[in-house]
Amino acid sequence: MSLRSKPPVLAILMGGAFATMVLTSPSPALSEATLGASGPFDALAGLWSGNGVVQTSDGLHERVRCKATYVAENAGRIVRLELRCASDAYKFELSSNIMQTGDSLSGNWFESTHRVGGSISGRNTGHEIDARAEGDTFTALLTVKTMGRRQSFLMESPGAKVSQVSINLSQTSK
Repeated sequence: MSLRSKPPVLAILMGGAFATMVLTSPSPALSEATLGASGPFDALAGLWSGNGVVQTSDGLHERVRCKATYVAENAGRIVRLELRCASDAYKFELSSNIMQTGDSLSGNWFESTHRVGGSISGRNTGHEIDARAEGDTFTALLTVKTMGRRQSFLMESPGAKVSQVSINLSQTSK
């Protein structure tokens, strides 16, 4: 069975998961002095692209390619994400809005192709993001790390059809 036979499941799980990629802050190697008055999302602004692997609970793997646009707003405390991803069998379009207050993160996501959405919550510890993405029919745990112009992302949803997603992105322009 390929992922082609289950696009709504993939949209729901990957939609929430990819929305959480936005829950990242500048590299912890950047000091407050280096950042100046910048908000936590200012360094993300611009175009990003990359690829990764989706793994299903029955052991299948499928490569995905993604392009993202991050727009930082409200002095860098809010970020808007527009994301397009595709595999050999599937594509989806996602939008999300995320806010950081202190080290707490909250927001929402919506995948327009299959008209599904949900909420995101988490914490930015300075070295990584630990978050939870929820929709009507799933919950996923996420870990996101940003190091300069590179970002790694891991989503795990044990028991779900799409049990793991691993993505690496690079910032292509500001």
